[in-house]
Amino acid sequence: MNAYLSIENLGMTFKRGAVTSEVLRGIDLKIDQGEYVAIIGHSGCGKSTLLNIVAGLLTSTVGEVFLEGEVVDTPGPDRAVVFQNHSLLPWLTTYQNVRLGVDKVFKSKTRAERHDWTMHNLELVQMVPAKDKRPGEISGGMKQRVGIARALAMEPKVLLLDEPFGALDALTRAHLQDSVMEIHAKLGNTVLMITHDVDEAVLLSDRIVMMTNGPSATIGEVLTVDLPRPRRRLDLVADPGYTRCRAAVLEFLYARHRQPSLHAA
Repeated sequence: MNAYLSIENLGMTFKRGAVTSEVLRGIDLKIDQGEYVAIIGHSGCGKSTLLNIVAGLLTSTVGEVFLEGEVVDTPGPDRAVVFQNHSLLPWLTTYQNVRLGVDKVFKSKTRAERHDWTMHNLELVQMVPAKDKRPGEISGGMKQRVGIARALAMEPKVLLLDEPFGALDALTRAHLQDSVMEIHAKLGNTVLMITHDVDEAVLLSDRIVMMTNGPSATIGEVLTVDLPRPRRRLDLVADPGYTRCRAAVLEFLYARHRQPSLHAA
């Protein structure tokens, strides 16, 4: 049985003049439908490069990505990306930023149906009260909520998160993590997330993919996070399973940090 999302023998090399830099080598990863997978590793290990290839924003040098058996080689609404920078259009309201994507993807729906769908996705991220405000009038956490709503509104098969909470303060980040867990539980969507945060990876994920250092980074280990859902962060503080997963990721990252010859910026 084929995996829902399959990354097969993926490699990426960048060339600048006569200089060649191999960023990724031999990446093999299979993700089931509805699974939440986090990718973690030191800076320079090609995490975002891998995500951009899955998104169709970059073309790999070797290997391929398959989604439901079809080759992924261009961007498409079946894969929605939420970046660390919210990337909202500043002259549009919260509602209009989400509606813009809805109008592009669901042209066959009536105006009323597109309005209802836009409002539904704003409700998912609790942003209906701010629907008429522009990005400059709302907080950083609220902007990220709008970015998530815009991505979800396209009904993507895979939601790609590139450190979406990295620029936020700890309290806002915790609230958004809880929101993402609730949305994932409700929608059962497939999520691939890049993160530097060990606690975030363990809290949110079904599996954690740990990358070796660059250049020529590859998958070092894959950890299954066997914690029941729904998860509450306060309940997990003293949970031995949570502690064990956290320690395993930290041990891997610390061991890689002690190998400067393999670590590239």
